[in-house]
Amino acid sequence: MTEIEIGRGKRGRRAYAFDDIAIVPSRRTRDPKEVSIAWQIDAYRFELPFLAAPMDSVVSPQTAIRIGELGGLGVLNLEGLWTRYEDPQPLLDEITELDEEAATRRLQEIYSAPIQADLIRQRIKEVRDSGVVTAAALSPQRTAEFSKAVVDAGVDIFVIRGTTVSAEHVSGAAEPLNLKQFIYELDVPVIVGGCATYTAALHLMRTGAAGVLVGFGGGAAHTTRNVLGIQVPMATAVADVAAARRDYMDESGGRYVHVIADGGVGWSGDIPKAVACGADAVMMGSPLARATDAPGKGNHWGMEAVHEDVPRGKKVDLGTVGTTEEILTGPSHTPDGSMNIFGALRRSMATTGYSELKEFQRVEVTIADSQHSR
Repeated sequence: MTEIEIGRGKRGRRAYAFDDIAIVPSRRTRDPKEVSIAWQIDAYRFELPFLAAPMDSVVSPQTAIRIGELGGLGVLNLEGLWTRYEDPQPLLDEITELDEEAATRRLQEIYSAPIQADLIRQRIKEVRDSGVVTAAALSPQRTAEFSKAVVDAGVDIFVIRGTTVSAEHVSGAAEPLNLKQFIYELDVPVIVGGCATYTAALHLMRTGAAGVLVGFGGGAAHTTRNVLGIQVPMATAVADVAAARRDYMDESGGRYVHVIADGGVGWSGDIPKAVACGADAVMMGSPLARATDAPGKGNHWGMEAVHEDVPRGKKVDLGTVGTTEEILTGPSHTPDGSMNIFGALRRSMATTGYSELKEFQRVEVTIADSQHSR
């Protein structure tokens, strides 16, 4: 791709966010009822192609169960309140009442309590006993310490998620996680991320991961761009990682790694754009945080907000729009793309004539006029 001159000593690629692109209608349309948006990773099939982000404002054991019943995959944060406290509800209630400035300091205090392996086992069991697919997430720094408890508890899908995850982390303070060896020795599929470039994604795919999370600093509760100066616009990031998947398939003799857009998905229209760029599914936080039955009751924050030295997130009040079911599959009573988001995906595919997600990855896109972008 042609680079643009930033100044005499620096050049850079032009990158695009989901807001910068639009899907082009085709000559053929079809009935939305004939469209399948089902997604399968490893042995697990989901009627809705999404993972609920492992954030305490979005996923509790009960909401993970509900999301599973509705056709998605709720990913439980194993470094969150539910694995630090037997009853985190009073703390959740307190957090929702705090203003933004006070919330950061209080979040740091609350999340300083130790993670308990027994609670990890208990929370996974709660979800597993319901009969839905069980997924749970740890950061790379905590994976070696707690992975045995996670696997012993019967998790179906293991997620290793950080702001960015590399296959070549260098640290003089501690032995880094050997992702390739860890995944090889595990009997369950592993999803890893985030990453945002072709090269980083290719390295993660070579570790044996079943899926990679794509995104860096683009979430509604993230301040990574402001704090670290790092962000890759999501449309470009997803397209680059999809290209890495294509080349890895050739390299590996046909092994397919799922690309999951993690960040930048705030409204229903962002999901078809993510798929159009090559994503198989999306990981969502803020759309689900707006649910009346979400743990945060319209308040939203991530683990980046509780970092003891350099917080890269904040608590935001998104408000509520409806139940989790209404947000996912309707009915909708708002015109802004915050409800029935998968009904919107189905209709977007029908409008462009596609019946399956894999086909829809080939849909034509255009660069949208910036005045029409949010």
